[in-house]
Amino acid sequence: MANIAITGAAGNVGRAIVDAFPADKHDLTLFSHSETADLETTLLEITDREQFVDALEGQDVVIHLAAISSPRAAWDDLRGPNIDGLSNAFEAAIENDLKRVVFASSNHAVNMGNTVSPSRPESTVGTPEIVRPHDSVDPDTYYGVTKVFGEAMGSYYANRHGLEVVTLRIGWLLTRDELRQECRERDGAGERYARAMWLSPGDCRRLLNAAATTTLETSPLIAHGISNNSKRFLSLSETMQALAYRPTDDAEAVLSDASDGQNGLETS
Repeated sequence: MANIAITGAAGNVGRAIVDAFPADKHDLTLFSHSETADLETTLLEITDREQFVDALEGQDVVIHLAAISSPRAAWDDLRGPNIDGLSNAFEAAIENDLKRVVFASSNHAVNMGNTVSPSRPESTVGTPEIVRPHDSVDPDTYYGVTKVFGEAMGSYYANRHGLEVVTLRIGWLLTRDELRQECRERDGAGERYARAMWLSPGDCRRLLNAAATTTLETSPLIAHGISNNSKRFLSLSETMQALAYRPTDDAEAVLSDASDGQNGLETS
């Protein structure tokens, strides 16, 4: 049985993946920045290195989700959790001899060339360029810059210390109803972004389980974390091959089926 720690467990992605790891195969320890009434977590201040090191004692894998996740956040707000906190995650992993770190990067680490303008990070030009995992980074915001930093740290710790590192450039986690609403309310550039970057809750669970458990042929590994969207421009073939990730959802199918999800239930 593998011991898996999840930081930022009270966030959107964290909540979505709690059920991704069967209890008979994995023992989860959930960490959050503040107490929540509906989720049992242990408080962790990720900018406190000593506390982070103590928190990961006995763990095998850490899925590091904790961060400021707004692409419009100012640098002064980002640098504590997204720079120092990220550094502490890798140091704590090494101090505790963890096998693997799964780092939640972002599509914003590579999106500048495909955005309509730097002031609109959640937008996509009419004919975006295909982005593959090992293309040059192209951050669109300070937030994206912090994710590029995290990817570089992952490369350093993998190559210097032999740590297994999986970096996931996560898209936009939305339920089906949320996807429909975003596409109704956005202009063309914003709708194109939503269609390209959608990550369904079901595919999110499949992705994170694969990132934490699949045997790696190479490390560090950079992978794109979106659903099987027809309008995507983040290449998925490398992720599917390296992690045996099999996404089942497509934004186009959801948006073309007006009756899908009307009962409010998620089916995948």
